[in-house]
Amino acid sequence: MAESTRATLYLDRDVFRAAKVKAAVSGKPLSRLVNESLRRSLQEDAQDLAAFDARAGQPRRAYEDVLKSLKRAGRI
Repeated sequence: MAESTRATLYLDRDVFRAAKVKAAVSGKPLSRLVNESLRRSLQEDAQDLAAFDARAGQPRRAYEDVLKSLKRAGRI
């Protein structure tokens, strides 16, 4: 298991209650549930950053130009 660090989190009351119920139903400690959720979120961020990097060399288009082309194509 990875090294752990103790932290204090302030959660909305309803979020905390829902997380406690989910932890109980899943049989996982709340800390594990929170770790898994944060890990998934960070992985999504990493995937987004990789996608941005992959498109870095593509030409940029102004938002207004994109809207105009969508209107011309009858898509909006």
